[in-house]
Amino acid sequence: IANDLKYEHLEFLVGDISDYNEEASVDMVVTLHACDVATDLALGRAVKWGASVILSVPCCQHELNSQLNAPGLDIMLKHGLIKERFAALATDSLRAEILSMVGYEAQLVEFINLENTPKNILIRAYKTGRKATPEQMDSYQQFKKMLHAKPFLENELKEYLS
Repeated sequence: IANDLKYEHLEFLVGDISDYNEEASVDMVVTLHACDVATDLALGRAVKWGASVILSVPCCQHELNSQLNAPGLDIMLKHGLIKERFAALATDSLRAEILSMVGYEAQLVEFINLENTPKNILIRAYKTGRKATPEQMDSYQQFKKMLHAKPFLENELKEYLS
């Protein structure tokens, strides 16, 4: 594609992100339907590489689904379908907040109509370099505690969150 478009400094790489260990910086990281924690691996790498822009469409958010233990939400979470959808939304909310806390302006936006796919959330993040406020950190911790969540992405970026 880069050659067809005559772009000289554009490179596309395809593969398993966990196999890519270059310490280079990148301008943009794009992921499409990276399943479960593969999204978190890609987001973590994007931050570590100093990507100016991150565009990520998550898929199959199973990690939080198995961790959810929020008695106040029992009426909702006793239904498998609702629990799965809630876990996916909560996971992406946590991802966006973590990105925000490590210096990105993160937004969750619909990128395609729900009629076409239920996996229609895009995590769009732009590097700002802003530091997390104590209030933001506290709000994140409270949300995480309420859900009994241990986000994979938080562990991936622990050195950026301290």
